Amino acid sequence: MSDRGGGVRSRGEAAHKGRRQGKGTAIMKLTTMTQVTLDGVMQGNGAASDDRRNGFERGGWARGAGDDETRTFITQTYQRADAFLFGRRTYELFAGSWGSIDQMRAHPIGVALNEAPKYVASTTLTAPRWEDTTVLRGDLAAATSELKAKPGGELQVHGSGALTRWLLENDLVDEMTLIVIPVILGQGARLFPETGPDLALDLVESRVDSKGVTIQVYRPAGRPRYATA
Repeated sequence: MSDRGGGVRSRGEAAHKGRRQGKGTAIMKLTTMTQVTLDGVMQGNGAASDDRRNGFERGGWARGAGDDETRTFITQTYQRADAFLFGRRTYELFAGSWGSIDQMRAHPIGVALNEAPKYVASTTLTAPRWEDTTVLRGDLAAATSELKAKPGGELQVHGSGALTRWLLENDLVDEMTLIVIPVILGQGARLFPETGPDLALDLVESRVDSKGVTIQVYRPAGRPRYATA
């Protein structure tokens, strides 16, 4: 696995449909899915050559991880997306793989990605090579809020660490899925920086598969509570 499981533990209904605005029509829900190690690294989860920035040389740590049920969970997540939002680097990696290689395009994940609208947050990308792509160059907060105001469905963010952090900081994430691979990498870019904004989370769903990979689904819940002196 780089791209479910025994011991399923679930709390509440995993709300995979759109959010509701009051009692009105459901509107687009923004969700993120990120593969991370136990020490929080997200860099280079796929092929070793995916991302070697800053001396990183331990790529491919998610390849072969997870069992068939976890791979099914990931595939079904992609399939329920109504649109995708990427940071530029993840977009270009996906465009060069899921968007270009025939075998990957034919995979259910590739089909989902190629059939849905794609949005990429970038101030420098001028000629996206993947069909049905819109570049968000201006006010990203306004553009994302406009996308989320569309009726129903789900706007998904995969990978895209810097974008995911920015969306969380700007209260634009409705649900976050972490796929935690049981490995400590000891190097590489982490999803959450050593210092940054704080955020409380409500656990919606938790699973562990036969290979020890955990899937944790959270909803942001404001600021954490801290002990008083």
